[in-house]
Formats: sequence, C-alpha cells, structure tokens
Amino acid sequence: MIREPYPAGPRRTTAAGAAGAVLSLLLAWPAAGQEDPPALPYTAEVAPLDDSGLRATAEAVAQTIRLRERAPTDAFGLIGRVRADLPRLQDALRAEGFWGGHVTATIAGLPPDDPSLPGRLQRATEPVPVVLTLVPGPRYRIGRISVAAEPAAAAAPVRAAAAEAGLAEGDPARAEAVLAAETAIRDALRRAGHPLATVAGREIWVDHDRRSMDVAWRFAPGPRATFATPEVTGQVRTSSGLLQRTAARQLDGRDYSPAALERARRALVALGVFESVRAEPAAALTPDNRLPVTFVVAERPLRAIGGTVSYETNYGAGISAFWEHRNLFGGAERLRLDAEAARLTESSLGNATYRAFATLTLPEIWRRDARLTARVGAVREMLEAYDRDAIVTSALAERRLSERLAVQAGPLYETGRIGRYGVMEDFSLLGFVTGLRWDDTTSLLDPTSGRRGAVTATPFWSIQDGRTFTRLLATGSTYLDVTGDARGVLALRAALGATVGATRDEITLDKRFYSGGGGSVRGYTFQSIGPRDAGNRPLGGASLMEFAVEWRQRISGPWGAVAFVDAGSVGEESYPGSGDLRVGVGLGLRYLTAIGPIRVDVGVPLSTERGDPSYALYVGIGQAF
Repeated sequence: MIREPYPAGPRRTTAAGAAGAVLSLLLAWPAAGQEDPPALPYTAEVAPLDDSGLRATAEAVAQTIRLRERAPTDAFGLIGRVRADLPRLQDALRAEGFWGGHVTATIAGLPPDDPSLPGRLQRATEPVPVVLTLVPGPRYRIGRISVAAEPAAAAAPVRAAAAEAGLAEGDPARAEAVLAAETAIRDALRRAGHPLATVAGREIWVDHDRRSMDVAWRFAPGPRATFATPEVTGQVRTSSGLLQRTAARQLDGRDYSPAALERARRALVALGVFESVRAEPAAALTPDNRLPVTFVVAERPLRAIGGTVSYETNYGAGISAFWEHRNLFGGAERLRLDAEAARLTESSLGNATYRAFATLTLPEIWRRDARLTARVGAVREMLEAYDRDAIVTSALAERRLSERLAVQAGPLYETGRIGRYGVMEDFSLLGFVTGLRWDDTTSLLDPTSGRRGAVTATPFWSIQDGRTFTRLLATGSTYLDVTGDARGVLALRAALGATVGATRDEITLDKRFYSGGGGSVRGYTFQSIGPRDAGNRPLGGASLMEFAVEWRQRISGPWGAVAFVDAGSVGEESYPGSGDLRVGVGLGLRYLTAIGPIRVDVGVPLSTERGDPSYALYVGIGQAF
C-alpha cells in the first residue's frame, strides 16, 4: 500500500497543499506573456476524445491550445509551452479526482524532450500537429473524513457545523468538493454565531492502493459574539443619526449572523440615498465578545428624472414622467412628482386620462421603524365605465415585520365629481387602508423565482349620503424556475376581490371592480369584462376573480418570448366568481435591458361580446405581472 500526500514531499500537507493547489490552478491559470513574432503555425488537440468532461477542462487549461491563435510562437516557444502544460494538465486530472492518471504529449509525433525536435520544427513547411494525451485511469473516491476542533473544548459547535459539509465517504475525490465542504463548515460556524471561525489546518492523503483520498480538518471556531453598535461612514448629506439607527435596528446587541449583517446592509440600501453600501466587520472582538461593524456608504446623485411610454391598440399611447429628490432635508426624505397622460389617440386627446401626484416618503416616523408615504394629487379620467375629476390624498404608514413581510395602514380621502354619460355628481369618500404584503421574489420587474402576495381591506364612508362599504382585495403571484437556469419560468397570478356592506349600485363608480386590459385579462378592452348597460358600457361589479398562467422562455441573448392564458370575471354579487368567466390567450416578445424587459404582447379574446376587438397589442416595460 502506498499512502502519499500531494504534491510530493512531506507526508502531511497544509491548506495550501493538494486540493488548494490544483483548484487554484483551475481558477486562476497564468496569463500569457509576450511571445515572439509568428514563426511556426501549429494545430493542437486533446486525445482521447470522451464524454468525461476532461477534454473541455484540458482545452481550458492548456496554454498550447488557448494561445495558439492569439499568441503565435516559434519552435522553442512551442516546445516550452507544451512542456509547461504537462504538469498543469496533471494537476487538472487530480483536481477532478483522477489521482492515478498521467499526461503525455507529442509535437510532430515526437516527445517534447526529443533532442532532434527543434531542428525538425525549424524545417517544417506545414502546420505542426500537437497532441496532448490524457490517460485518467479510475477516479479516486473520498475515504476517511476527520473534523477536529481547536481547542478541543470547542468540539460541540464544530461537530454541529460538520454535519453541513456536504461531503461523504465514497464521493469523487475532487479538490473542488473538498474546498466547498471546508467553506460550508466554516460558514456554518459563522451562522451559529462565531464570526472569527477559521480553518486551523487541512491534511490530505492520497492512497493509491485503495484509490481513495482521506481528509482531516481542524477548525478554530473562536468565541460566540453579539454585534456592537454599528458605525456608518462615507455619508456627505445624510443624517448620521438616521443611518446609525437604521443599521442598529438590525444589529445592536443581537447574536452575530451573516444574515443579520446583510439585512442591515439592505436596510441602508432601501433608504434610496446610496449607490453602494459595504459592510466591514472588524477583525477582532471587543473584550466583552462584541463584534464592531462599519458600513461604508457612497451617496447617489440627489435628483433623478425618468419616464415611460406604453401603447395599447384599444386606446392608444400612454406617457408618464417623474422628477425625484432623494434626500430632501438630509434625512433620506424622498419627494417625487409624477405626471401621466394615457389613452392618447388622434381623435380623443380631449378625452384622455390625466394624473398628477406629489409623493413624500419619510424613512422613519418619530424615529420609529416605520415608513410614512404621504400623497396628494389630481386625476381626470374619461373612461368607458365612468368619468371622474377628483382630488386624492392619502397617508400610509408601513412597517416591515421581516425582510419579506410588511404591514401598512393609513387614511385616504377623495373628493370631486363622478358620473356617466356626462351626468356628474359630487362625491367625497373617507377611507382607511389596512393591509399585509409579502415579497420574496428575485426582481421587481423580471422575477424568476419567489412569491408575491398582498391582502388589503379598506372601509369607506361616503360623506354625501353616509353609506359605508368595505373593499377587500387579495392578489398573489408565484414564479417557478422550471429549467433551473432562469431561462424557462412559469409565472402564475391570481386576484380575488369582494365588497361587503353595500350592493353593486350603492358602491361609488370608481370603487367597483373592473377587469380587462393589459394589467388583468389581455385581449379584452380595458374594464370591459363584466356587466354592461344598455349602451354596452361597463357597469363594474361588487366582486372580482382573475387568473393568469404565463410561460417565459429566454431564446437567445437578451431576447425572450412568452405564451399566456388570462381569465377573469366581474360579478354583481359580493362573492368572487359570480360573474361570467372571460378567457384571453396570446404570445409576446421580451427584450431584456438593465431597467427591465421591454414587453410586447398580443392577446386574443376567446369569448367576445358586442364591441370587443379581435385582438389587442400591448407595449410596456417590465413583465405583465
């Protein structure tokens, strides 16, 4: 039996030895230096060709292949290049678990150390063939695994962390798997509250008789720690007190964990003031085992402008623009002015919809962990279902219960005139919004996995006639990365709405439920699904039910395509599903950009009524949901 470490030398190696050396080779191959002018064309190949994946690895490692076209060389340079590749390829074999394999090479049919080779190459008139031959032999397996603590008194947390190594006896003896297991154990120790956990030693033995590799680790977990009061540096215009309070809410006095550190970093990012936030934990604990942390921030420009353009065949174009100040008074207060014009067509500019709003967002209320969003605006809507001129105000407080879950509540007030067929009536509504929101998706505009959900309940009181009713709405969507590489995503959406305390005709026109259009059931005219009056105009309903299924497929580069089925119903009764179900199907194209996908969808209604189009085209930014 032969037991030897790798590389050759002492029988025991450290963390810089076997696995580390060969994996480092794969991750950081030497860059090419300057070569002599082109003098010797050659071809290069790896033999034998098989399905083990070694051919691709060898071609990536071998500079003889990588530099053939972009760094031509002469006879002596080629010989040196091939000779240098032999130990490099040997290490590549060992990194993949082929510890008993070997590598040979020929240049013009001769080994690279043949003394006659330079002269033969200098006389060559045709490209010289170079063949790199890999003989991997059997793949070795992981043998005995040992994990010890340093000092021995710290055995309990090390033993618990070792259970998350992900490496087992009998696994392929790949260097990358060994290093991944080492990282997993160290990270598990840090998640368990040991911020200074390190690898105190690694020893690897290769047994050629057993064709196995034994691994022994020593881990020094260090003491458990809590977070000290964090510090923030780098701010120029933003209140230091606000920043320290924001970070401290996530960290101060809590047990150390990388997840808590990341939550604090994200809380600072969420203020919207910084273009970058970097967490820098200290290298040592305080005498009372607290970990100092410093967040280094870089502020964004104070002001921003932007806008969007959309188009729908049924009602024409829409355009919106905004101006934003991101740090109005130095406390990360955000002021945003929005203006929108929608339903713009050549024949109905006077009947378009216009909206203008000013929104002020405060990141905390009375130094408490709650965000306040105050909004005031004016709307003029000329829709098929109703016409409305109104002033709208609201003040909603939102508090995060966790990184994904938030609760919100606050009053709203609307006043103006609303009606149909030119008959307008005064209205004033006072409401109070309460709701829960969940979001663990990967992206706001183009999610590939995760779920979103929101539930709101809004009681309303009509100041004119004293009527009351409560509007309930639940929406949710989920995104499944079916292919595992975000190229094929199944997206599902559902919405359920109900109004209690009043009949459909007693509900203010704009607070009824409507369905149809680009944001709900594609293929149908905006608000067209549901009951209609004698003039074929939507009446709205007291309940809503919508479903959507969409397959999102990346095609090539930034291009993608979707296929979708949307369905919805609006009922006169207060329970969802009381109306007739309408279904639309369609296809779409996506072009991915840094700000989200540009969307073009064509929807076709399957159950049309009088006045419904045969298809509808939608253009916008971001996925449909």
